[in-house]
Amino acid sequence: MNIPTVGVIMAGGSGERFWPLSRQTMPKQLLRISDEQKSLLEEAVNRLLPLLPPERIVIATNNLLQDPIRFAKIPVPPENVLAEPVRRNTCGCLAFAAAHLLARFGKSSDDLLMAVTTADHSIRDDEAFRRTVKSALAFAQENDALMVIGIQPTRPETGYGYIETAEDRQPEAVHEGVPVYKALRFHEKPSLEKAEAYIAQKRFYWNSGMFFWRMSTYLNSMEKADPRITRSIHEMRDTLLTGYNPDSIIASIFERLPNISIDYALMEKADNVYVVEGGFQWDDLGAWDSLARFRSQDERGN
Repeated sequence: MNIPTVGVIMAGGSGERFWPLSRQTMPKQLLRISDEQKSLLEEAVNRLLPLLPPERIVIATNNLLQDPIRFAKIPVPPENVLAEPVRRNTCGCLAFAAAHLLARFGKSSDDLLMAVTTADHSIRDDEAFRRTVKSALAFAQENDALMVIGIQPTRPETGYGYIETAEDRQPEAVHEGVPVYKALRFHEKPSLEKAEAYIAQKRFYWNSGMFFWRMSTYLNSMEKADPRITRSIHEMRDTLLTGYNPDSIIASIFERLPNISIDYALMEKADNVYVVEGGFQWDDLGAWDSLARFRSQDERGN
């Protein structure tokens, strides 16, 4: 990668989905769920470390989790653990991270590449994951593209969103054997009947919620989708640069952001979205029942 790249790991949450193990200050991201030796957040960081140095990996979380994450000795600098003032979903999370990166990188931030991943996924082949990430970043570097990793469905899942690609299945590019396709449209969590039809057509992908883009592409695309959000990003950046009591000012700006996902706010509105095919085993660890797909059970079915 010829231009600076930063990994942003989304690691917020309220600690409800894996109760009674998880709590507000011990969410699933800090639990050893898919690996007995490492927490989900450690796994997420380790997957990026061969591609990026620790100082180029940012963890976006909330006020309750900032200190627990720092105390967990995750291998990133403490100042790279960013705490959002209030909950504003993934759109707010990425706006907050973008403001910090714009302030940190200054004039060079327009060409900055962002690799947005999450801390609550099960990924079973790290090397295949990194090949996918490199393909996404290579395409994003050369094109005005908002990239998303698409996962080939292995079952008619009704709990995931889907991304539709063209019928002819001709890739826009192939990098290290990983194809990139133009996204036609997003589909929200479908009925079982629709999910079965999507799988039969073989041109629908699960939406992994992992994104890749140049900072300038993200800002220009967001400006078209919702100028209020880009205005807030620049206001937060300017506040960070002044250095005068920024926390309370940023909080007031951040609270005005819509509580909405990045899919609704940007990806579903944009016409420059591309899918990079994730050739690795993947699962969203949403709750206890997701573990049954890859963890063994005891004699009682636990």
